[in-house]
Amino acid sequence: MRPDLAAPLTHRLQRHAQQALAWHRAHQKLVHGSVLAGLVGFSALAFGVAPLAPDASALPQRLVTEEIVPEGLQAQLEALETLELDLTRADLTRSSDTPQGLLARLGVVDDEAAAFLRKDPTARRLFQGRAGKMVQVTTNDAGALTQLVARYPAERSQDMLTHFTRLTVEKVADQWLARLDTAPLETQVRLGSGTITSSLFVAADEARIPDPISIQIAEVFSNEIDFHRELRQGDTFSVVYESLTADGEPITWNSGTGRVLAAEFVNAGKAYHAVWFPDAGNGKGGYFALDGSSKQRTFLTSPMAFSRVSSGFAMRFHPILKKWRAHKGIDYAAPRGTPIRTVGAGVVEFAGWQNGYGKAVEIRHGNGKSTFYAHMNRIDVRKGQRVDQGDNIGQVGSTGWSTGPHLHFEFRVNGNHQDPRKLLKSGETVQLAAALRPRFEQVAQGVKTQLRIAESMRGVIVDAE
Repeated sequence: MRPDLAAPLTHRLQRHAQQALAWHRAHQKLVHGSVLAGLVGFSALAFGVAPLAPDASALPQRLVTEEIVPEGLQAQLEALETLELDLTRADLTRSSDTPQGLLARLGVVDDEAAAFLRKDPTARRLFQGRAGKMVQVTTNDAGALTQLVARYPAERSQDMLTHFTRLTVEKVADQWLARLDTAPLETQVRLGSGTITSSLFVAADEARIPDPISIQIAEVFSNEIDFHRELRQGDTFSVVYESLTADGEPITWNSGTGRVLAAEFVNAGKAYHAVWFPDAGNGKGGYFALDGSSKQRTFLTSPMAFSRVSSGFAMRFHPILKKWRAHKGIDYAAPRGTPIRTVGAGVVEFAGWQNGYGKAVEIRHGNGKSTFYAHMNRIDVRKGQRVDQGDNIGQVGSTGWSTGPHLHFEFRVNGNHQDPRKLLKSGETVQLAAALRPRFEQVAQGVKTQLRIAESMRGVIVDAE
């Protein structure tokens, strides 16, 4: 380019560049907005174009097939012969079982194992005590025993609702070993409800609620409802209770149930509630109403879990003396051998034979109060022994002047006979400690929801977990 033209052109370009820079600085936001608008427009164009792609379902498809030829039957049989199998089988023990007979019923062919079950002191416990122990065996494909595990109730009565006994017999390094241990039961929460047509047990059976749970319901509400005389057709109940398993297997004793956790009973239109509230301090607990008042009173309302009043506190014609005289107690008709419990804590004042009362027990409770239990078949306490409320003191019988199995029960205050039913229902309740109320409210709120669910599914049992 000619020098005389290059200089003016360079000067003009520099001037235009400075003007453009100045305009950009003055309109910087406008420039950025334009760029962003361009990008958005490009995105919209992309989304507008995308649906124009071909439909995948309309694309051509190709089916690929391949023939698979299994190995011959002989080869499969040879492979199975080299495979070691562990076989399991379960059953309940019977009172007539012998080691050889039990193993044979379980499909075990092992004379050495049977001999060990006969001779070992720990293993022999499988055949001692009550029948009905849950037994599970593991064998090899030849039928030889490799392990036997038996599960049955805990030996200590206070552990029966929370633990079970596990007896394990197994072969370790060509030597048989037997060990015994106590393990905790696992719990599942179940819900149930029913309507009274004739009795609590009939309604519970129709709702498939186990008998031990029915008994607990009657005991929990016994201070408020007389289940012998006050039930009405149309009364309803709902319950939350525990179902128990041992190593994942439902237990066969106590109908597989544990404790009632919550219950509602509507009697003659009035609703009663009970909530099991554990005491974190000592591992025990008790039942409380929704307002926090204890369901446990000074005295139980009956010396038996479930029975029938056959004669009340009134004048009656004596069946043996054949004359009218005051009946100074209550008679409860019950089968021979039915457990009798003390209605309150105290000390055994008398235990033995007492004239026409036959085998009898008297318990002193303090403040001049005492209770008397007569015509017993067996006495399980001794004079001077301290007993707690609900402890078993003997069994129903027909000793002394008695025409049939029943319990004669008296309540005395300062030596004077009182109507037992009136005094037993008048016992004071205990209020929940203020420090425990927040935790109780949390527990109560949870069971309220479960009881509502149970009520809505009346007649059906469901798992709450």
